[in-house]
Amino acid sequence: MIVADSFEQVRSVVTGKAGLAPTMGYLHEGHLSLFRAAREKSDTVVASIFVNPLQFGPDDDLSRYPRDLDRDHRLAEEAGVDVLFMPPVDEMYPVPPATRIVLDGVADYFEGAYRPGHFEGVAIVVAKLFAGIQPQSAYFGRKDAQQLAVVHRLARDLSFPVEVVPVSTVREADGLALSSRNRFLTAPQRQQALALSRGLLAAADAAEKGELGGLALESLVIAEVDDSGLDLEYVALADSATAQPRAILEGESFLAVAARVGETRLIDNVAFSVEGDLVTVDRGQTLEGPSVLEEE
Repeated sequence: MIVADSFEQVRSVVTGKAGLAPTMGYLHEGHLSLFRAAREKSDTVVASIFVNPLQFGPDDDLSRYPRDLDRDHRLAEEAGVDVLFMPPVDEMYPVPPATRIVLDGVADYFEGAYRPGHFEGVAIVVAKLFAGIQPQSAYFGRKDAQQLAVVHRLARDLSFPVEVVPVSTVREADGLALSSRNRFLTAPQRQQALALSRGLLAAADAAEKGELGGLALESLVIAEVDDSGLDLEYVALADSATAQPRAILEGESFLAVAARVGETRLIDNVAFSVEGDLVTVDRGQTLEGPSVLEEE
C-alpha cells in the first residue's frame, strides 16, 4: 500500500480506473465495506483520511473526533487499499478557501438545520477530492443518507465525471449502526442508543406490511426513542434524491433519526424503494460478531 500526502502523488500512482472512498478515519467495518465495494469496480482503490475542519460547527468538538492513524494504516492495508491518502490541512486548504458551495434544498432540513454550515464543508472537501484525485467512482455509506443526497447533487451540478455509489449501512451485532463516535458511549448509554435501530427496524417491518404514512412510520421511531430517554433531535421520512420531507412513503426514500445520548450525537436511517405494492427495505448489513471498535 502506498501512503500519499498530496494530490499530485496520488495521481502519479493511480493506474486504470480509480475508486475513491473518502473517510475521516478511525476506521471500522462500515469504512471497510466501502473499500470492498471500490475493489469490485476499480483498478486502484484510493482511501482518504482527513478530518475536515470546515464541516464542524461551533457546537461540534473537532478536537474530540477520534484519531489513530497507525491503526487506520493497518486496517486499510489489511482491507486491500492500494493508495492511502492522508493529506495535512495545508494540502487540502493551502489558504482559507474563498469558495463556498451552497446547496439549496437538499441541505435545508435535518442535518442541515441542526448543523448549519456542515454541508458547505462537506461539499467543498468532496469537490476538492473529486477534482484532485479524479476518480471514476466514489463510495459513500447510506448511514449518512442526507450527505449521500448532497454528494449526488454536487457531482451532477458541477459535472464531475464520477459515479457516486451508495453502500449499505453496517451494524453491530446488536443493531447499532457503526460510527466512530460509538467509542464514546458508556455501557448504559450503549443500551439506550439501541432504541434508534429498534425504532427504525420496527418502521421498516411496518412498511413492508403496507404502512406508507410518514407520520405513522415516524411515530414508531419516536415511541422507541422516547422510552429510552434519548434526547431526540428529529425523525423524518424524506426523498432520497432531494432530502425533502415526505408525507407518504413512495419511490426512493429514507427514514432518518438523530439523537443525543450524553455528549454523543448519533444518526441512523433505513432506506426504502417502493414500486407499486412492493416495498423493499435496506436495513443495512449486521455483523455476526464484535466489530473492530468493540474489540479495542
